[in-house]
Amino acid sequence: MGEDKQLGIGAEEGSPRNWPKGWGWNLKVRWVGWRNRLLRKPGFQRWMTIVPFTRPAARGRARQLFDLLAGFTYTQTLLAFVESGLLDLLERGPADAASIGHAAQLSKDAALRLVRAATAIDLAEEVAPGWWMLGEQGAALHSNHGAQAMIRHHKLLYTDLADPLALLHDDRQTPTALSQFWTYAGTPEERSRDPEKARAYSELMAASQHLVAEQVLPAYDFSKHVKLLDIGGGHGAFLGAVANRHARLKLGLYDLPQVAAQAVETAHLAPHRARVATFGGDFFEESLPKGYDLISLVRILHDHDDAPAQKLLGNIHKALAPGARLLIAEPMAETAGAKGMGDAYFGLYLWAMRSGRPRSAAQITAMLERAGFASTRQITTRQPLVASIIVARA
Repeated sequence: MGEDKQLGIGAEEGSPRNWPKGWGWNLKVRWVGWRNRLLRKPGFQRWMTIVPFTRPAARGRARQLFDLLAGFTYTQTLLAFVESGLLDLLERGPADAASIGHAAQLSKDAALRLVRAATAIDLAEEVAPGWWMLGEQGAALHSNHGAQAMIRHHKLLYTDLADPLALLHDDRQTPTALSQFWTYAGTPEERSRDPEKARAYSELMAASQHLVAEQVLPAYDFSKHVKLLDIGGGHGAFLGAVANRHARLKLGLYDLPQVAAQAVETAHLAPHRARVATFGGDFFEESLPKGYDLISLVRILHDHDDAPAQKLLGNIHKALAPGARLLIAEPMAETAGAKGMGDAYFGLYLWAMRSGRPRSAAQITAMLERAGFASTRQITTRQPLVASIIVARA
């Protein structure tokens, strides 16, 4: 019981009798407990800042803690910087507080507050006293239209996360801002009633698919395939990117009937209309088109809970001939260098969306095995923060 108290663990489900067994577990628990008891002592923290060889580590830990504390203000600064037009203004050249205020429709004092906050997180840079241009982060963001679309979209996520514990306490049945946005695929009548909302939905879908395509295309050789079917392909942003690079590949797109019917008319697929077949239906319940030697799921699997996701994989396996491939591309949990994106970001984002969860490569592989796939392999992308790839052979 003494060790329970030292580790801050309750006497019921967290008591030693319910812990995993094995010497490795016991060693890890004792090490983490000793480390945490040491780190929480004020005297040790002061000592860390005094001793020269530990001072950098102490400062780094303090900075990381402050970034966690201040993170919401950073994201709001980023949102204001994009929505105010300063991203475009400062890209054109140096601007002073008066021109920044005019462009953003802010007072001079408010404009200074915003541009200085943006400078602190490298979105802007003061190139001479009172004059600003884009900083390194701002310059990289300016050409990344997918990221800009996500930044604007995150206003919905911030609304849902205003009380995160309340969000986590409910039964995932209560509608949220995100759940209402992502169900807007809707009917043509719904889209015609609110064309601006329909435009935002379509643009965000295309932007997110484009970001993934930039990672998938250099990493996987599509030229060894004859026919590709993209499931949940939306308005064809991913399929269009593949088509632009692989002129001989025959293409198919499967989505809801009202979405698939419009896909070949979009800018992504219109130039390739002659070699694109579209299919409308429910990919959980209906038989999928056969005859494709490659099927892709691009940021689709993690949008669905375990039962429907497993059903979808089984349905895909039935549609593939032996030896054909399934390509899954999405951000994955427990990915080295991208763990925050997996569980911290997508974990809460998908909870707010009311569907899906981030999965590790190992979890997805286990699902593929249950669906009947013969083998799987993971492919490294340039930016696993955006997407990782798993290819499964039927």
